[in-house]
Amino acid sequence: MKHLIDPTDLTVQEIDEILDLALDIIDNKEKYSESCKGKKLATLFFEPSTRTRLSFEAAMMELGGNVLGFSSADSSSATKGESVGDTVKVVSCYADIIAMRHPKEGAPLLASMLADVPVINAGDGGHNHPTQTLTDLLTIRREKGRLNNFTIGLCGDLKFGRTVHSLIKALSRYSGIKFVLISPKELKVPEYIITEVFEKNNIEYEEVTTMEEVIDRLDIIYMTRVQKERFFNEAEYVRLKDSYILDMNKLKNAKKDLSILHPLPRVNEIATEVDADPRACYFRQALNGKYVRMALMLTLLGVNV
Repeated sequence: MKHLIDPTDLTVQEIDEILDLALDIIDNKEKYSESCKGKKLATLFFEPSTRTRLSFEAAMMELGGNVLGFSSADSSSATKGESVGDTVKVVSCYADIIAMRHPKEGAPLLASMLADVPVINAGDGGHNHPTQTLTDLLTIRREKGRLNNFTIGLCGDLKFGRTVHSLIKALSRYSGIKFVLISPKELKVPEYIITEVFEKNNIEYEEVTTMEEVIDRLDIIYMTRVQKERFFNEAEYVRLKDSYILDMNKLKNAKKDLSILHPLPRVNEIATEVDADPRACYFRQALNGKYVRMALMLTLLGVNV
């Protein structure tokens, strides 16, 4: 039984196969419309979510399956003191696959060790968000036609941003990619990413503090919000939250085929005026998330269509 807890749980070949399957689903939706008939997905969200939870639920419904679960810890037996392990053991009796989000890093990994069905990490603290990474990879592949030989700028909260950490791990296994890390010094990417990913694998990267100095060199810019929920000091959050705002003025020097990605939700780090620009990919990116989660669940459930 296979789980998805970290992006590196999948080989590059497995990632490419999931993306290929997602592309086939996009082109042949009717073919897959009842492929999970009789299957149940449990969404165990101990932390609030809109896009990720609804994307998983829509994905299973479009495959002909059913959904059960909860959308916050307050509506689960966690409020009574039940452990994550006991929760997943019980839910394994009712569902065929589990998607789990938890504020504590490592909770989905623990769940995968105890569950009797496949577990998908739908985000654990500031650690990993592998299905967002698959979404990002599918979006890049659809927009650029490739997953190699480009320069990507990662902008905003690179310290706590689990989507950034997961994407770096995944893209580092493809060739010819240069990373440009754009953040204030307080929100720099964690040191373990520098040492264990970039330096260990001899991957080209640079760290800068403004997007203006690099925007003209980027093929992709991946914007992120400064996450209030990751801060212990509200004054520090208020000081940093508007550090980077992408607007049409900043895009004047960008490439005509720049791809603008954002895992969402957006606060104000991308001005709404950018939404009409053809380079804005983030709403297409959200739609891609549904298709790639359909492909992932089919793969983990071993369903062949």
